Amino acid sequence: MTPGAHAADWLWLIPALPLLGALVNGFFGKSMQARWGTRPISMIGCGVLIAAFALSVYSFMRLLGSSEPRILEQSLWSWIAVGDLQADFGFRVDPLSAVMILVVSGVGALIHIYSTGYMHEDAGYYRYFAYLNLFVWAMLTLVLGSNLLMMFIGWEGVGLCSYLLIGFWFTDVQKAIAGMKAFLVNRVGDLAFVVGAFALFWGLQRHEAATLDFEALRSAVPLLMHDTIFGFHLPTFVGICFFIGATGKSAQIPLYVWLPDAMAGPTPVSALIHAATMVTAGVYMIGRTSALYELAPGALHVVAAVGGATALFAATIGLVQTDIKKVLAYSTVSQLGYMFLGMGVAAYAGGIFHLMTHAFFKACLFLGSGSVIHAMHHEQDIRKMGGLRKYLPVTYRTFLVSTLAIAGLPPLAGFFSKDEILWKAWSSPLGNPVLWALGAVGAGLTAFYMARLVFLTFWGECRADEHTKHHLHESPRSMTMPLVVLAVLAVVGGWVGIPAALGGRNHIEHFLAPVFGVVQSAADSHAGGAAREGHVTEFATPGHTSETHAGEGQLPEPRRGGVGHPAPQGTTGTHAAGHGHDPLEYVFMAISVAIALFGIGLAHHMYVRRPELPEQLATRFRGVYRTLLNKYWVDEFYAATILRGTHWLSRFLAAFDAIVVDGIVNGAATVTRWVSTFGGGVDHYIVDGAVNGVAWVFRTLGGQARRLQTGVVQSYVLVVFVGVAAIIVLSRFL
Repeated sequence: MTPGAHAADWLWLIPALPLLGALVNGFFGKSMQARWGTRPISMIGCGVLIAAFALSVYSFMRLLGSSEPRILEQSLWSWIAVGDLQADFGFRVDPLSAVMILVVSGVGALIHIYSTGYMHEDAGYYRYFAYLNLFVWAMLTLVLGSNLLMMFIGWEGVGLCSYLLIGFWFTDVQKAIAGMKAFLVNRVGDLAFVVGAFALFWGLQRHEAATLDFEALRSAVPLLMHDTIFGFHLPTFVGICFFIGATGKSAQIPLYVWLPDAMAGPTPVSALIHAATMVTAGVYMIGRTSALYELAPGALHVVAAVGGATALFAATIGLVQTDIKKVLAYSTVSQLGYMFLGMGVAAYAGGIFHLMTHAFFKACLFLGSGSVIHAMHHEQDIRKMGGLRKYLPVTYRTFLVSTLAIAGLPPLAGFFSKDEILWKAWSSPLGNPVLWALGAVGAGLTAFYMARLVFLTFWGECRADEHTKHHLHESPRSMTMPLVVLAVLAVVGGWVGIPAALGGRNHIEHFLAPVFGVVQSAADSHAGGAAREGHVTEFATPGHTSETHAGEGQLPEPRRGGVGHPAPQGTTGTHAAGHGHDPLEYVFMAISVAIALFGIGLAHHMYVRRPELPEQLATRFRGVYRTLLNKYWVDEFYAATILRGTHWLSRFLAAFDAIVVDGIVNGAATVTRWVSTFGGGVDHYIVDGAVNGVAWVFRTLGGQARRLQTGVVQSYVLVVFVGVAAIIVLSRFL
């Protein structure tokens, strides 16, 4: 157990409760649904999530009431003990995992409650809740695991559950294909994740400090500062491998292509996967391994660049999508890009902050879209909607609140988290104007396409057919109440991160500080036991600059800007927490708000005041419009290159196997068969013939000789007489 950590014998229940619900509904749900209907399924599926959320709140309160270090741990048993590899099957709650379990279990519980209304007529209701509970179990295991192997169980678990949920209606071929696509694309990233984990363990083993425990890793990774693998800086190599794994789970360039197709699953699944669980796994993983990334500024630059590019790239595609869920899907990809942009400039707390606020407003938006689809009899084309605000007042208001939140308007949650990232993209030593510009332009596009979505869906005249118009109605309370709760969180959820520039204390950043704060180097303890006084390497404490004191045994200071140089410090904290703030921050806040207002105003001008303008622009800029509408033909490019290449390679290997491998095997078999036939002939005709011939000769001679032994005396006398006569005759001639 971590020194100073508090034992907590209830932690195992947080992931175990959803697992129990999955097992009960999975094995007995079909018979329960046939006998008693959907109510017992709902009670089990929702009840275990509510209980898990209550335990998460209790764990969070225990952290708030405890002294440093704020860590709760429970080790159930020693899982793996092989040589240098020691891994416990255990769980750990610190400020980072506390935020994650609150989001996962809290938002997950609301989505479960919403699902009772959305899915109540589905024949596979029991199976749906079993998969949903299993998904939450996997995500809770991922964020609660005390070591890298426990994380990997959850990491693979959410990948499996995403396949099951996206392809839930598996009798529809396209939906089944979407599930398989998500599964296979994630396997690409998972391979890189595994390679990174092996490389990390190998590097630490060379220093006799092999560990996969997260707390031990924080103090052990400085030993890798100057190590290389295959000619690459080891921490950078591991960091990039981990990030490739994150691009799969969190849908970043180039592995984002599965997420838009994941809209094939039920809408509550989209809310769960794309708001609070699977897609945030990569962001959490980078936050959890931030001590490693502090040694790898090159990896952080890659994270920031890919995140910024993804934020802008996905936002441009969202401008022209006509499927209400596809708009939100590309919005999710873009917002995840913001999170990685924050992590890449070492604003780890800012990235986690945006993860939390995004869970609130994006879950509300997805569930709101489900309410619209439910009212429109499963119609998803926003061109066939319009005027729905008078039919769906609760859905409209909650959707509007969350739209303004994601656009980044104060005082809503999205403003504070997005502004934190944009400011750090400019002011952090790892930031630069290009990264800020990517985020700022992406923010403007987000405000535009989300306002476009609201105007086309809820404003103007209803464009639905008469039958649909006649049956339009608000969703049941089981669906609207979660929307209201999430909309409230989309308003107030960001108030825990009000920056010092606006008179706040950025509570969430201070709360997360122990996770991203001071870390003692393992170099001294490795060399001589306890760390020597004055020889401590520190990672950035929020709002402070770390320093390494000179002294014997100190890790040598690498060349600034070179490979292996620790990331510029002081980048993980608040706006100089407790030391004032930069007046320039007000300027960037104003720019951020102005960009959001401009995007909303432009959408209003194009889709409310002059609704003919979008079609005119699409005609005038036909090439650009077709490029965005076809999503830059990325899927087609992958199909023409990677997929076709894979198919060609598989056919080539099949032909090689059939002609060469099978030819060699079959040829060898033919030769063996011929040799055996020839050998059989030789054995039959020559060997057996010779043996049988000798036997025949002796049998014939024996048969003839046997005739002499008849037992008749007269015959014997005759033979004697003939023999004597023959001797006499021969003697006369000889």
